[in-house]
Amino acid sequence: MIQTTNRIDQLFQNKQENILSVYYTAGFPQLNNTVKIAQYLEEAGADIIEIGMPFSDPLADGPTIQQSGTQALKQGMTIKLLFEQLQEVRQSVTLPIILMGYLNPVMQYGLENFCQQCQKVGIDALILPDLPMQEYLDEYKAIFESYGLYNIFLISPQTSEERIRLIDEHSHGFIYMVSSASITGAKTGISDEQVAYFKRVQAMQLKYPTLIGFGISNHETFSKACKHASGAIIGSAFIRVLEKSTNLKEDIKQYVSEVKG
Repeated sequence: MIQTTNRIDQLFQNKQENILSVYYTAGFPQLNNTVKIAQYLEEAGADIIEIGMPFSDPLADGPTIQQSGTQALKQGMTIKLLFEQLQEVRQSVTLPIILMGYLNPVMQYGLENFCQQCQKVGIDALILPDLPMQEYLDEYKAIFESYGLYNIFLISPQTSEERIRLIDEHSHGFIYMVSSASITGAKTGISDEQVAYFKRVQAMQLKYPTLIGFGISNHETFSKACKHASGAIIGSAFIRVLEKSTNLKEDIKQYVSEVKG
């Protein structure tokens, strides 16, 4: 059974709009920054934390996230080390924490062992974009649920209405709405075509809330996305903030407050 106390559910019970989820890569910019960045994001007013597990072959990631992953791997980041780092995270971070990455490293670690460690350190959900939905339902759903983990599904402009309804039926927490079919990365804005897609999904009146990701980078794109969903996810633009930062705490605080406006 899914735990009723999942932090993602608690968040959406208390807040239905302008939810800001922030993605960053574990072990970047420095190997030991993982927990510190989570603490600073909570202090700065983010709503959800997404920690990326770096992988050597990241198919959907744009150059910014790829580079951060490559650097983290060079510095020695592994899933084993990530779990060691996260052992203390719940002493200082109350926000929902999601791990995002690819299936291969998770399977190499051992799926059940991985889920067990997630529960131990207080992870609320996983986003594994290359895990096929049917495979999840047939083989992994029971394992995820036994450790109180939500599996977050992705939809894109190419996803049919029938499949979106199926995803909504099997979802927990929220649905990750990919804004375009391209790789991740901060774009110059949100196009009319994307808005039409947001409106189409909005009109479906899904059971679960949606968060829009890919191409959200500043207050303008964040607030535009929030008109058509419960909130938005920022990744590449935040990685660039970390990359240039000389004072992580201050720079994270400033960036989050600018995005939220």
